[in-house]
Amino acid sequence: MTAALSAEESAALAAIDEAAIARTLLELLAIPSVTGSAAESGMQHRLAAHLDRLGLDVDLWSLDLPALRAHPGFPGTEAPRDEAWGLVATTPDAGDGPTMILQGHVDVVPPGDLQQWDGDPFTPRVVGDVVHGRGACDMKAGLVANLAALAAIRASGARLRGRVAAHFVVSEEDGGLGAFATLQRGHTGDACVITEPTSGTLVTANAGALTFRIEVPGRATHASTRDAGASAIDAYLPIHRALARLETRRNAVVDPLMAESALPYALSVGTLRAGDWASSVPDRLVAEGRLGVRLGEDPAEAVADFETCVAEACADDPWLRAHPATVSWPGGRFASGRLPSGHPLGALVRDAHADAVGGPRVRERGAPYGSDLRLYAAEGIPTVQFGPGEVRLAHSAREQVSLSEIAAVTRTLVLAVLRTVGTK
Repeated sequence: MTAALSAEESAALAAIDEAAIARTLLELLAIPSVTGSAAESGMQHRLAAHLDRLGLDVDLWSLDLPALRAHPGFPGTEAPRDEAWGLVATTPDAGDGPTMILQGHVDVVPPGDLQQWDGDPFTPRVVGDVVHGRGACDMKAGLVANLAALAAIRASGARLRGRVAAHFVVSEEDGGLGAFATLQRGHTGDACVITEPTSGTLVTANAGALTFRIEVPGRATHASTRDAGASAIDAYLPIHRALARLETRRNAVVDPLMAESALPYALSVGTLRAGDWASSVPDRLVAEGRLGVRLGEDPAEAVADFETCVAEACADDPWLRAHPATVSWPGGRFASGRLPSGHPLGALVRDAHADAVGGPRVRERGAPYGSDLRLYAAEGIPTVQFGPGEVRLAHSAREQVSLSEIAAVTRTLVLAVLRTVGTK
């Protein structure tokens, strides 16, 4: 049974502008804000102007990249960048109530093979209720839901006892630099909802992820006398088999929140590079990939587990025993994170969704990928993920989102915000 809505809640829900949701999504999807690109910075300035028109207090600042990289808690990055911008907008004239954060990242991953797309990835296509394009679900739909919820609350004239803070961040896709910088600047709150795509569920925990690099030596020679050399490709194979066994072992026992995922802590080799000439035996192979970090696991423990696996594989192979592979850890470092067990934020969002759309309460689960959730949780800010879109479509040429789902999430956010910050 859903709860009766207050007059303030009803007014704010009635103020949601679904036509503006569609317009804003198309506008944002046309910005190719790939991680580390100039358009990523341009996106922040475009959003800052939008938030200023809503009458919010806007903090738009240039990130001090050298200082952030020197910080001991720096989460790492993969994409090169010369500049980055932070953006936080806060509702003004609040009282002594709590602060609710609505968070989202503005960067998207590259489109990949353009031949797999039906048209330009950054020219959104609308088919009925569905919008297609890079960033549609990951996560410009979530940004739009945040903007629409703020706009509706402002338009309704609700007098808030606390504050709503919109955190729009860069560099989530390659480590979380934007969220880290935002928190370091002192922008915090009492609760946070990140509107990542959650496939109709409430995500209260994230696994972590670390990027690894393995360099395997060989001995070059002419291909016609390959028996006089040692192929780095052949040398890598026992390591690859050992990594498969490691993945199986690390997934043998999982937290109940991760039980619905077939492989919650995946270990994947994403790139292999070897050799520089077809008729030469390759003298070097570089494998790069991603190691899943278990819920509650210190990333340093995951690193040690992986490095031990590679070292043991080398010790068992005659060539690698004398010429061991080396392991390094470039790129982003995603620890795991979770909402404290029993914290009321989870129930509040689930109830808000049921009351907003008149349906059943969404189920709670953990997600097998890293996100900014762990950075907010590490600062003691209770955080969940709830947003429009199917995560299985993210990063693919099939990326899309339903406008009706964005509207439903917007309605949920409106109620969750008002019930958290309170009204006068």
